[in-house]
Amino acid sequence: MEQYIVSARKYRPVNFSSVVGQQALTTTLKNAIASGKLAHAYLFCGPRGVGKTTCARIFAKTINCLNPGPDGEACNACESCVAFNEQRSYNIHELDAASNNSVDEIRQLVEQVRIPPQIGKYKVYIIDEVHMLSTSAFNAFLKTLEEPPHHAIFILATTEKHKILPTILSRCQIYDFNRMSVEDTVAHLAHVAAQEGITAEPEALQVIAQKADGGMRDALSIFDQVVSFTGGQITYERTIANLNVLDYEYYFRLTDQLLKNRISEALLLLNEVINKGFDAGHFINGYSSHLRNLLVSRDAATLSLLEVGASIRQRYQTQATDCSLRFLYRAMKLSNDCDLNYKASKNKRLLVELTLIQIGQLTSEEDDVSGGRSPKQLKPFLQNAQQAAAPQPAATQPAVAQPVATQPIAEQSQVARPSAPSAQPAATAAKTSTPSSMEELLKQKSGEGSRISSTNNRRISISIRQPSSATAPTKSYTIPQVQQSVTAEPAGNRPLTEHDINYYWHEFIGQMPQEQVAFQKKMQNIHLTLVEGAVCDIPFDNELAEKEFQAILPLVEQHLRTKLQNNLFTLHTHVVESQEQQRAFSRNDKLQMMSQKNESIQLLIQTFGLEFS
Repeated sequence: MEQYIVSARKYRPVNFSSVVGQQALTTTLKNAIASGKLAHAYLFCGPRGVGKTTCARIFAKTINCLNPGPDGEACNACESCVAFNEQRSYNIHELDAASNNSVDEIRQLVEQVRIPPQIGKYKVYIIDEVHMLSTSAFNAFLKTLEEPPHHAIFILATTEKHKILPTILSRCQIYDFNRMSVEDTVAHLAHVAAQEGITAEPEALQVIAQKADGGMRDALSIFDQVVSFTGGQITYERTIANLNVLDYEYYFRLTDQLLKNRISEALLLLNEVINKGFDAGHFINGYSSHLRNLLVSRDAATLSLLEVGASIRQRYQTQATDCSLRFLYRAMKLSNDCDLNYKASKNKRLLVELTLIQIGQLTSEEDDVSGGRSPKQLKPFLQNAQQAAAPQPAATQPAVAQPVATQPIAEQSQVARPSAPSAQPAATAAKTSTPSSMEELLKQKSGEGSRISSTNNRRISISIRQPSSATAPTKSYTIPQVQQSVTAEPAGNRPLTEHDINYYWHEFIGQMPQEQVAFQKKMQNIHLTLVEGAVCDIPFDNELAEKEFQAILPLVEQHLRTKLQNNLFTLHTHVVESQEQQRAFSRNDKLQMMSQKNESIQLLIQTFGLEFS
């Protein structure tokens, strides 16, 4: 019985033309050999299974070939090539640095370098996994690597270039090997299958190539495994069953269900996948790749990034037309977040289920910017000062709307408040200019010098300079322009109660925007007290809080006057001076405070002359 050889060894390249996926590097090496411009040290680095050691062996055989061909390849017929092919050449030495990483092995290598070759021109030393050498071994190798004999060439191979000392890197020509593309891997597997007389479906070879993740050696090993399982008839279904790979069909079905907002069917599909032994994290990771493939399928420019078979490619293009870009963007973000949080989650299945529910909600609310995480905010802020204080026409003369005010906002906030009850006519009171909305006043309180740049445009740009610093940068805001109109004062003055005042006070607070949450909470802790007549007192802990409230005071008064139907209502603010409580820190302070509270202690101290030692 003939001895079996695995495909990775049986179909290992023997010349530069048979190397897969590294055409740029092989061309460079062939040109260097043809021109005779050979370096004394090379460093081949790249992922596993991409041909680093294979190219090093081919390079060593080619430079010692006695009769090289016109294309720069070795002849495989001379004594040097035959000795290399039969693995008895004394000109090529391979050293595994993973098991020979001490200083003694490097010193023995340095002694061998002095011996010239018996056949051929060069002695080639291939050191595999060179990053495993110790620091002392690297240092012992430096001098020889920099100035070796003319007949010695070193080829270092590694998968982790960052672990090699910079002094070693500077002495080598560095060649970075690329990962194998899926197309190159599939083509090589098809060639091997044809040589072995094996029938293989292109979709099955595609799955094997993706499972190999860019390594040809891994791809050939997986290929041998699938051949043993299928008996030489490689099909797509049997391949995914053997490799424990989720079928594309699951992801296509899941996407159709989520696009139609069928959450229950999507959860049942997830349960089916888990019952077949697949991990939920593996499932959501595969679904992220599926969404990515749908995204690149929408544009002909990015279609080349889709690494699937022809039949699967057509299905991706068909389903991509049903998915909007907004859906794909948000679904990819949700699935990626789930993948990142999967390891830290204690209830992993619930995390995946919640992700599928959120993705399913994206289609029901396509315009919702929350991405399925929170409901839309339907309640606007304060509506408008025009709606909060609607003008009430007089019995004999209707109120006439005034044109839009063009005075600066800072001046608009300075609305005169009555210090004492006055019976001014409604027409005179209507001429008082009030801010158009709460939003404008909140913009004013961040600084002085606010000014409207244009009143004819639909939006107003405001530049605010902070008064605390002369060099502070200017902050620019853009707020909607609101048509101002005269707001007539209520005709009557109803009696006031603290209950009604505080009720409408909290009603006003509830209409403030979410951006003012901190200021809103401060106002919620304030209880308005009716001092006398129609004057309410508002205490503040500090001047900063009082100044912040003064910016919106006119609008608050206007709101309360309208709701309370009392045009004499006035808010008065003041700062309450906090009295610091004296604290006792030392024992003498404590004794003094105790004696002030209890005269007997003071008498005892004076009688006996007590004091702390």
